[in-house]
Amino acid sequence: MPLPRFLDIEYCQTDDTVFPTAMSWSLEDGRLKTVVIAPDDSWIPEDGDLGDIDLLYLEEQGVPLIELARELHQDLPDQTVYTDGMDPDEILVDLIFTAVEMEPPFELIPITELITNLDTDSLEDRRRQLLFDEGLEPTLAENGVYALLMLAREEGVLED
Repeated sequence: MPLPRFLDIEYCQTDDTVFPTAMSWSLEDGRLKTVVIAPDDSWIPEDGDLGDIDLLYLEEQGVPLIELARELHQDLPDQTVYTDGMDPDEILVDLIFTAVEMEPPFELIPITELITNLDTDSLEDRRRQLLFDEGLEPTLAENGVYALLMLAREEGVLED
């Protein structure tokens, strides 16, 4: 039986903009993929102020949006994809796919729809505790996906 799919997105947020900077998602077999995202020019404010985000790094190391969109279409076609429900994930996904004039191949759903025996606050507290227990940096997208996989396993949603 295929595993549920999970996704987490790192993003830049200032007074003037919000856009994705990195994304991680899980595959059917539980492996993770992670990419740094090259921003679309329209996402960058005119004054170029992105707080502590390194625009040059994103531009040089980031995956072009069209490549990311194609990879997501290949990896997550017609899937329900679970997120922590804490970030503006739908907005960020819409930004990516609008920039390349494509439709997202998946539907985003908060993990509370998969793990229904815990409320949102309890799920978030447990997710954060898992990150801490594993010594994982909570701001990295791949760690967010890993924590969601561990949480799903812990709650009996995944088979061992």
